[in-house]
Formats: sequence, C-alpha cells, structure tokens
Amino acid sequence: VQLQASGGGLVQPGGSLRLSCKASGFISGDYAIGWFRQAPGKEREWVSSMSSSDGATYYGNSVKGRFSMSRDNAENTVYLQMNSLKPEDTAVYSCGVAPGFHAAIKVEDYKYWGQGTEVTVSS
Repeated sequence: VQLQASGGGLVQPGGSLRLSCKASGFISGDYAIGWFRQAPGKEREWVSSMSSSDGATYYGNSVKGRFSMSRDNAENTVYLQMNSLKPEDTAVYSCGVAPGFHAAIKVEDYKYWGQGTEVTVSS
C-alpha cells in the first residue's frame, strides 16, 4: 500500500485548505485511514480518521467543527477539508492506514504512511 499526500501550502489565519491522500494497493477487510500532524518540537498528533467500511469519521478535539474528512472511492482518495485555520494548525500533515481498525487514533496502530505535506498558517 502506498499513500500520497498533497495539498499543503501557506494560508492566512481564517483561511481554508484541502489536503488529499491518494492510496494505491489493496487492503482486505476494514481499515481506518487517518490524518496526523506534527509541528516543530512537538509530538505527532492525531487529527482525524475515517472507517473504510462505513465512512464514519472521527476528529480530535482541536479540529472538531473546523476540519472534515471525505472520500472519493473511485479515485481511492480521501480528503481533509480544513476551515477556519489557525496559526496553531501549522504542521506537517501525514496520512496513514491502520489495517483491521474501524477507527484508530494511535500512531502505533498505523501500518502504512504517506509522506507529509506542510501546512503553514500565517499572516
């Protein structure tokens, strides 16, 4: 399984960005696909995840109400729509897949990772 994240960039506070995570390869059974972020000097933080079986989404408290995940099954792509961005959202965002999980918030549950895409929120 390979994951390709994209869509990062520089945005002003209050602005929006949409990240993409395109997956290739086959995973049998249910799995969670999630987003994590890591700011300089900080630990990796779980942002959100989606179940492959029913599309249920879950969000961390720091992004709930501002970020949303969606998917395009035909394109094997999930998206992270980020609205009302704040400077504290600045980080490198990575997507990962946790096979066998309906929802997963721990880094160690994720087996496959894409490269990160950098998001900078600054005026």
